[in-house]
Amino acid sequence: MTDRGKGRTFPCPKCGAGLEFHIGSQTLKCPFCGAGEAVVHAPDAAVEERDYRAMLVRLRDHHDSGSHQYDAMREVRCRSCGGTVLFAGTTTGTECPYCATPLQLDAAVQAKNRIALDGVLPFQVSEKKAAANLKEWVASRWFAPNDFRKRGVKGKFNGVYLPYWTFDSLTYTRYSGQRGEHYWVTVGTGDKKRRVRKTRWYPASGAFERFFDDTLVVASGGVNRKLSEDLEPWPLPKVNPYDQRLLAGFLVRTYDVELAEGFEIADARMRTQLEHDVRRRIGGDEQRITSMHVNHEAVTFKHLLLPVWMLAYRYRDEPHQVLVNAVTGRVTGERPYSWIKITLAVLAGLLAAGLIWFFSQGGGVRLG
Repeated sequence: MTDRGKGRTFPCPKCGAGLEFHIGSQTLKCPFCGAGEAVVHAPDAAVEERDYRAMLVRLRDHHDSGSHQYDAMREVRCRSCGGTVLFAGTTTGTECPYCATPLQLDAAVQAKNRIALDGVLPFQVSEKKAAANLKEWVASRWFAPNDFRKRGVKGKFNGVYLPYWTFDSLTYTRYSGQRGEHYWVTVGTGDKKRRVRKTRWYPASGAFERFFDDTLVVASGGVNRKLSEDLEPWPLPKVNPYDQRLLAGFLVRTYDVELAEGFEIADARMRTQLEHDVRRRIGGDEQRITSMHVNHEAVTFKHLLLPVWMLAYRYRDEPHQVLVNAVTGRVTGERPYSWIKITLAVLAGLLAAGLIWFFSQGGGVRLG
């Protein structure tokens, strides 16, 4: 559960300034003299799964202890949105990546011990590339106000490592329900004769196993969960064993979604996919699920840091948040809508549907 690695800065071997992780070279690099060094992991370093239920027992028995990875790190809570940011070294001024409010770093306190980190996925998309992707994303928002699409999003990107839980689980699902099969009958007579669709229902039940690998749950309550899921998929095979050198120069968000709560969220995501599996197994034209019982076995987890470029901006005094996956470049975010455009699109759709119905009924102008 604990890790004896101490939080520290990494001085430049030439000028003594703090080295930072350089995205382009994937090495530590001095922002002043350009000197740097490679990030070489220990031969026995690995990203390993940990037993979920065993960790819950250890957390219960040692509730006041945790990983020493957080020694020499400080955390500060944003007075505006309540988000907590973790940082190490000589950071002197920054703004909250969640709401763009300047952080009061003089109020920073020693970071609390928490569950040890297992791995880090380093930044691979530069801030310049993230800004270019954001510009394309804004231009493609067809239902956004015209002035928003023309002006774009103005604000400062913050490179942030967000905490994630990943869960593996072997699930065993028992289900019961009904399979509906459609058939058609003719009713009425004369001009009122018509075909009506009906459904015959048959009982269905069964059981099956499914293994879930690396179900992701963002462990930060300050991030819109839907937006975080929109950033997927992540190339998790590229995750490095945890190394503080990979964090140099970036902010780190600590988890406030506890491990047990994270598994509940993961369980809900798994159940959504299992429900699709059940419906496919029931088959037919329609399905009714009357019961679905899911058991989890061999549950393991990892505590990871994944890189995100975050930008908070305001449009007509309304706050919005944009996230960019700093590995794949995928953009997602909150944006304003033009209700005029939406209304016109709905009216155009209704008109098109009306015309299709009209001509399908033999309407139109007869010539000759």
